[in-house]
Amino acid sequence: MAVMASPHPLKKVVSKIAEARERHEARHRPSGFRFALAEQISALNPAHWDRVADQRRFFLRRSVLEAIEAHCPANVSPRYAVVYQGIEPVAVVAAQLVDVAGSSVWKPEPAAPERKRSLRAALTPVAQKLAAGLEERALFAGNLMSWGFHGIAFAEGVDPKAVWPGISEALYRIRRAEKLAGQTDLVLVKDVTPNEAHADVLRTYSYRPVETEPNMVLTLQPTWKTHEDYLGALDAKYRRKARDIFKKMEAAGCVVERLTDLAPHADELHALYRSVQGKAAVKLVTLPPSFLPALAAAAPDDFRCTVIRREGRMLGFVTSLRDGDTAIGYYIGFDREAAAEGLPIYLRLLHATISDAIAWRCSKLSLGRTALEPKAGLGALPEPMTVWLRHRIPAMNWLLRGMLDAVPHAEAPERNPFKSNE
Repeated sequence: MAVMASPHPLKKVVSKIAEARERHEARHRPSGFRFALAEQISALNPAHWDRVADQRRFFLRRSVLEAIEAHCPANVSPRYAVVYQGIEPVAVVAAQLVDVAGSSVWKPEPAAPERKRSLRAALTPVAQKLAAGLEERALFAGNLMSWGFHGIAFAEGVDPKAVWPGISEALYRIRRAEKLAGQTDLVLVKDVTPNEAHADVLRTYSYRPVETEPNMVLTLQPTWKTHEDYLGALDAKYRRKARDIFKKMEAAGCVVERLTDLAPHADELHALYRSVQGKAAVKLVTLPPSFLPALAAAAPDDFRCTVIRREGRMLGFVTSLRDGDTAIGYYIGFDREAAAEGLPIYLRLLHATISDAIAWRCSKLSLGRTALEPKAGLGALPEPMTVWLRHRIPAMNWLLRGMLDAVPHAEAPERNPFKSNE
């Protein structure tokens, strides 16, 4: 039997050198695309933007982007690009320049004893000290006030793999244009999912992937016309738990209702949001009180806010968005003291997002990457998400990946609350 000879080691080395040279040359030559860059969405050709950005996509609508511009966190500055092939728009990019304090990102924890001792692990204490005092200006292709692949869209009929070089150059041009305002060293493409596997082209441009916590996604069955239909699909144990949530809230005198005008309640909503956001391990941005009311006004048909009151006092709220055929269980806030009394406020609010998603006839509900256990109990499954990052200084790419790889990520538990025939 003939034995296939393995490639000569020298040939492997030569091949790797050639590949590295090709990547280097690709990074240092124009992509061949043309660009329109802007600091305001209104400065771009609206017809070109709309031709690429399907208006069903919530976070790429011009009305929503204008609302974000006017009411974004203080450390965020939006930037935009339209990528052209000749005179035809083939992609759009909604990006954000963000001033990041290392102390808001890196929360050092003792390394687990079983952690494999690699060079990266050995450098973790050094990385922690560096990160604590780090003040970095970063460019995110995406939206820091959401999760998911919301910052880039491709024109219908184009090959995304062929257009990614243009997106990489657009981000490079945005970064370089900001030099007078201060050096922007770090560029990130946010929340790439398996549906965007074509983003692997970014490796050529020195971007590398870092996996984050998964997005918990509940698939909605076409037969579910109401929330009661969803409950009927659960097995007896989980259905009983869900009904107990409703009973406890009613017994405590809590009323669940839709809030249509958020502006008069902006401060109250913001206080509840801060009670949850304040406990987050990572806080890159903090929403101003005007953010949610502005977003609701920008897309009234695709934005809902549900509140829980007891004796007139607001104990919690949750917002839902419609993004094409996906509903998003968006920002949430609740009174922690009331929750400590045993009121299942958080879980009741999650059920409100399921009701909204079913009412909109969406095919899935995106619930985000926090509180994985209760979301798994609702039937949501983890969808992997990855951030692709690139630092201007090559050596920093290695160090940053080591720092981010050292941050522990929670794994979603395995739960199947549905009947066996679901």
